Amino acid sequence: MRQEQTQAASFGLNFELLEREQVQSLIRSPLFIAGLKRPDVALVNPARLAWGLRRACLDLGIRLYENSPVTKLEEDGNFVLARTPHGCVRAARVALATNAFPPLLKRLSYYVVPVYDYVLMTEPLTPAQRESIGWRGREGVSDASRQFHYTRTTADGRILWGGYDAVYYWNNGFGPHLETSQREFERLAEHFFQAFPQLEGVRFSHAWGGAIDTCSRFAPFWGTAHGGKTAYSLGFTGLGVGATRFGAKVMLDLLDGRQTERTALDFVRTQPLPFPPEPLRSIGIHLTRWSMDQADRNGGRENLWLRVMNRLGLGFDS
Repeated sequence: MRQEQTQAASFGLNFELLEREQVQSLIRSPLFIAGLKRPDVALVNPARLAWGLRRACLDLGIRLYENSPVTKLEEDGNFVLARTPHGCVRAARVALATNAFPPLLKRLSYYVVPVYDYVLMTEPLTPAQRESIGWRGREGVSDASRQFHYTRTTADGRILWGGYDAVYYWNNGFGPHLETSQREFERLAEHFFQAFPQLEGVRFSHAWGGAIDTCSRFAPFWGTAHGGKTAYSLGFTGLGVGATRFGAKVMLDLLDGRQTERTALDFVRTQPLPFPPEPLRSIGIHLTRWSMDQADRNGGRENLWLRVMNRLGLGFDS
């Protein structure tokens, strides 16, 4: 954390290092032994953000067609045809921002996989329960493990608790049937009460899950198809609420054929290594998750697999 604080300062960011007593004065948990406080960060409700973007689009005269999934893209001269169950849309330019959904360009299926993240929400805490943990503000918290948890409070006094596992299902498994997992919910509940044993007996009122997209470098990538008439941006690995704004600007630059400071970045010009086919894909992903868990349990010490991944520019440390 001291290294992260120093690195942030070189970019003009003021991270405050908190020792154990300072952390406990904010949130009482036996697991929290130090922390970094980031006053420059704001919490966003993703649903409200999406609703706000929708309203802004409508105010600009943009037409939205929900429940009209595009099933196929085809090049048609100077245009691209987007086929839907209700007919075709003919467009001069197409921006693909499909995230974890099965990609419409087959080549992208080699570069991204959907992994499922799960979340619990408690019932509203009583005043006594809230007092037992402190946490009088609305700070968002994430721990520093490789397989990390994230947590925040809500306006009506609940605690959202999620993260840890990013579950991959065989052969890029995807669909509503994977949005619940009793095993993952039970594991999250166990971890919650390890973090807040003083809340033993609190019930969870909601539990859900959803897919995020990830690629081998755990960061977004870009590209074009159909002679530059289609552009894509994906691979955000769960960190897209802020980063997708930059991703969209790059996509628009690519569609316009503009050479900009953004498109000149090596980050934008390069792509991650593709995932191997099954069964190697599942073996590699599960081995990586197991190795990350072992590193968390062994003071951050990485095994040979993680060290090789780092050398190849793969994974969190790439």
